[in-house]
Amino acid sequence: MSDDIILRLTNIESSYGPVQAIRGVSLDVRKGSIATVLGANGAGKTTILKTISGIIDPHKGQVLFEGREIQKRDPDWVVRQGISHVPEGREVFPLLTVRENLLMGAYTRPDRDQVPRDIERMYGYFPILKERMNQEAGQLSGGQQQMLAIARALMARPKLLLLDEPSLGLSPKLVKEIFEIIKRVNGEEGTTMLLVEQNANIALATAHFGYVLEVGRIVMQDTCQRLLEKEDIKEFYLGMKADNVRGERRWKKKKQWR
Repeated sequence: MSDDIILRLTNIESSYGPVQAIRGVSLDVRKGSIATVLGANGAGKTTILKTISGIIDPHKGQVLFEGREIQKRDPDWVVRQGISHVPEGREVFPLLTVRENLLMGAYTRPDRDQVPRDIERMYGYFPILKERMNQEAGQLSGGQQQMLAIARALMARPKLLLLDEPSLGLSPKLVKEIFEIIKRVNGEEGTTMLLVEQNANIALATAHFGYVLEVGRIVMQDTCQRLLEKEDIKEFYLGMKADNVRGERRWKKKKQWR
């Protein structure tokens, strides 16, 4: 395994009871990069992240993190190896304050003296959280809760951050703001990320390398720049259809496939 590959999945198969969710999935995530998995609802994107973080045990295949196998290990053990998972649905601790939620994100860290500094660092990325630091997380808006969920995961100082549908249920303005912060954290901190998204436009604009998942299988993979140029991606994921009119290529809006 190459030194710059921090995560490698090889022929992973995972199921929910008798229902097989992902079939022979193989992918790599390079250290310091953002990789994305695109796919329609039900394609198996969330299952990939749950398999990596130990929530689901695969019945076939291998998950390598920093060169060693981590599949079928407890989620707590996986977190302590340096993997943080931001699940779909903004799962914050609703009765704890914003600051208390951030402290919970640092519970595995031995360097307790550095935690206050990192809380201030999170406030730098998410200024609204500083304004709401003493407010119960359950009273925040959906977008603010998503920011808190990401910030809490970053408080663990992860080597790999797993992001599950961070755009779900948010306004376009908030989606743009959150993804700008994701890019900034990657650029400034060098945090490696694996992002799963239905919003292909924003995912491909943010990530470096992408995988397309259909019915539990990887059907396409390439740099995000090249994926953006592929006709299938334009038509089925970006909501665009190519037409040739009078020798010129024009693009018209098409209902986005979700």
